[in-house]
Amino acid sequence: MRPDDQVALAAVAGAHGVGGEVRLKLFAEGVESLKRHRSVLAGDRRLTLASVKPGGVGAIARFAEVTDRNQAESLRGKLLTVPRSALPPLGEGEYYHADLIGLPCESGEGEALGVVVAVENFGAGDLLEIERTGGKRMMVPFRPGVADLDGSRIIVDREFLA
Repeated sequence: MRPDDQVALAAVAGAHGVGGEVRLKLFAEGVESLKRHRSVLAGDRRLTLASVKPGGVGAIARFAEVTDRNQAESLRGKLLTVPRSALPPLGEGEYYHADLIGLPCESGEGEALGVVVAVENFGAGDLLEIERTGGKRMMVPFRPGVADLDGSRIIVDREFLA
């Protein structure tokens, strides 16, 4: 991933109230990860983040340029992105989900298995969604010994390939 590539931090789920606030589905670790950015892109539109707070399972945000419910509703479904270079540096063993998407997956023996198309986390840890060469998809726990990041590829233990 290049430093100028855009990384999605959230998606607008819809309007919240009548004053222009929006409900967000967060892709980042929490509200704080969104607060560190002064502005985001919503499609090709730059928005200034005026406030963001926890709200339900996601967050509630206000943008300086959005002043009523109709404007807020027009953002429904838009991804909120920032340049990859705007993200904090990673520590040893850390990764951004966006960096895993598109990586090739292989067995320990070097057999091509497919490509990572998504990373999900339902509370018990990250799961890699891998699209096999024939189009079938499978999910594999992203943890040591099961699916390991090895440079620019993922090595998957054959025992988890059903």
